Amino acid sequence: MASLARIRVARKLPFGVRAIQTSADTTQLQGSPSDTSKPFTVKLHEDSFSSYQCEKPELEVEVTKDELLTMYREMQTMRRMEMAADALYKAKLIRGFCHLAIGQEAVSVGLEHGITPADRVITAYRCHPFAVMRGGTIKGVIGELLGRQIGMSNGKGGSMHIFTPSFFGGNGIVGAQVPVGAGLAFAQKYMEQKTATFALYGDGASNQGQVFEAFNMAKLWNLPAIFICENNKYGMGTPAERSSSNTEYFTRGDKIPGLQVNGMDIIATQQAVKYARKWAVDDEKGPLLLEFVTYRYGGHSMSDPGTTYRTREEVQRMRSTQDPIRGLQKYIEEWGLATEQELKQIDKNAKAEVDEAVEEAKASPEPLLKDLWSDIYYKGTEPPSMRGREREEVHHY
Repeated sequence: MASLARIRVARKLPFGVRAIQTSADTTQLQGSPSDTSKPFTVKLHEDSFSSYQCEKPELEVEVTKDELLTMYREMQTMRRMEMAADALYKAKLIRGFCHLAIGQEAVSVGLEHGITPADRVITAYRCHPFAVMRGGTIKGVIGELLGRQIGMSNGKGGSMHIFTPSFFGGNGIVGAQVPVGAGLAFAQKYMEQKTATFALYGDGASNQGQVFEAFNMAKLWNLPAIFICENNKYGMGTPAERSSSNTEYFTRGDKIPGLQVNGMDIIATQQAVKYARKWAVDDEKGPLLLEFVTYRYGGHSMSDPGTTYRTREEVQRMRSTQDPIRGLQKYIEEWGLATEQELKQIDKNAKAEVDEAVEEAKASPEPLLKDLWSDIYYKGTEPPSMRGREREEVHHY
């Protein structure tokens, strides 16, 4: 008899319910813009969104040439950075945990283009692109992965602990960032700030009790919190349908309305984030739950080959048919915003930028022994002394 763990049940949608569209290139140009230097209108696929207790965002979206090219450059750069991290890990220059977001670039870049610099973001351990988009640097991320002083946490935090003034990590405990995100939103409301917190978690963390506790508190106090489930179909090596009785994560907020989004089309992700921010900040309707349906090409982490629980054909099919960068590339070329050669030059520049950052990070020294005593307390709040591993080992501040 086959073990229960190996049974995979094909989940069917109720009659009349349509599946979310996850293609990266189904947005259509509305008319023929005579001047692409000015904003023009495009229309998202009608199945780009599914909603729960709320209206769907508008399908017609105003975009600009400059913004689309910027998003293309940023997605290419983020992918190049993650590919560089992959190579450094395989060369044994990066050690320990390392979770890459190759394939999910439309989420981090689309999010940044839908919020303001004053908004706050917190996520789990697949955090490198968010750190850069929130004001960090590529050399700061790579340096942190390498454990060098140039790193964003001075080489002492590693892959999962990277921060900026508006990015609160990079968190290594599954689901723990969600209640912290609710706390950030509480602070924003308490201080009467017109901003929101975007707290991201994966489908693998969606069944954590603390996630539902955060949902309850956010709704009870009507906090400006946007909870975002990055559903990349697998929690570590477990398919979503084997771990969750309800895989429509956007419906799991109870009284919190939700929106399921095509996370492979960056125009759809940006539109959803703008909708969510307006919901929480401008309209003061409280929390909202977003689910970005996306896909990671690599394993859960660098120690996971990513092919023991899914086929190589599945990964290749997603790469070739639903890649977010290729989807945006198709839009740019078909809408006459840039030529293939111009986009190749952007790709080349992105690679050169990452290569330069890698070399600069590799040249940075490792933290000094005295650095073990720093960054334990917030500056100015240190105690007179700190004991080390043994009683006789004491550091005086």
